[in-house]
Amino acid sequence: MITTMTNNVGNPIAQIIFAHGAGADMQHEFMAQVTVLLNKVNINVLRFNFPYMDKRIALGKRYPPDRMPKLLDCYQSIVEGVIMNDKQKSLPLFIGGKSMGARVAATLAGNDDVSKIIQGVFCLGYPFHPTKKEDKLRLEPLQNTKKPILIVQGERDALGTQVEISDYQISTLCRLNFLPDGDHSLKPRVKSGFTHLQHMQSAVNTIAQFIKQETAND
Repeated sequence: MITTMTNNVGNPIAQIIFAHGAGADMQHEFMAQVTVLLNKVNINVLRFNFPYMDKRIALGKRYPPDRMPKLLDCYQSIVEGVIMNDKQKSLPLFIGGKSMGARVAATLAGNDDVSKIIQGVFCLGYPFHPTKKEDKLRLEPLQNTKKPILIVQGERDALGTQVEISDYQISTLCRLNFLPDGDHSLKPRVKSGFTHLQHMQSAVNTIAQFIKQETAND
């Protein structure tokens, strides 16, 4: 059984599935705050925990993330569950996540079965490479996608800075939006003149615009 949490609004424009990163579960402050902001722009949000995270919570031990195939199976089962829910069939479906969750979602956008039932993907802090391992690139999901992908990235993200990303070869279906001085959690330094909340709001506004554009094109 996969642990899920649903936050719906009265007149939604879309349904999104929002996956957590490698080190924090679906109830982490970042996940919760972004969900609140998404609800405020009339987007339904479903969050879930990958199985390894529920195991961490249950046993109080820091288990590493599962391998990608298991993460993909979990995420795909969530997508299929949403589609089977009659209440959501009329809503455009978008998938995405924070960091690792974003990578899993982007990978699913290259899957024939999943790409037929989603309209796009959003990535908050895409992990282009592991920390301090700039040679180990994770570009394949962004090269093989069959659906539009929105990437909202902090300019100084340690897993892919704006300068680094400018040299990467990715699909023209990918759209990049950089937040000034943001780190991997989109958080800017105080001296930047921006706040973390401002950047999270900017990210949500960009996601909402992305959704409206893609649904209008449908």
